[in-house]
Amino acid sequence: MSATESTKPTATAAKAVEKTTVSKPVATKVAPKTSAPKTAPKATTKATAKPVKTVAKPAAIPKAKPEKIKKPKMVRDSFTMPKAEFSVIDALKTRAANLKKPAKKTELIRAGIKALAAMSDAEFVAAVSAVPNLKTGRPAKS
Repeated sequence: MSATESTKPTATAAKAVEKTTVSKPVATKVAPKTSAPKTAPKATTKATAKPVKTVAKPAAIPKAKPEKIKKPKMVRDSFTMPKAEFSVIDALKTRAANLKKPAKKTELIRAGIKALAAMSDAEFVAAVSAVPNLKTGRPAKS
């Protein structure tokens, strides 16, 4: 046997291996897919690989729920006032509407209470003294 004869079978064997790996697979029944673990993606070459930025995430901080602001409890009350003072409320409502800031009767009364609370003691006493005392209770039917 010569040296060329010994390499021929090896070359043909290599070609046979190439042909078997290149040839198309024969159609067979496909087994149902099972949940196999996914394989990691193939590594790319350095020329095509993009630099991956790894950002360290801070430790899991539980999100604080915003504190709910409790609505103030409403109190319903009734009171009696002279018709002249009641008409002042209507005049103040009209004035607020003309100033492009419409207001309800309750808003005007609450604003008046805030104004009284902001007064000094001397101003407060003068304002309360200017209001005449009324007989309490519901007015008599006429």
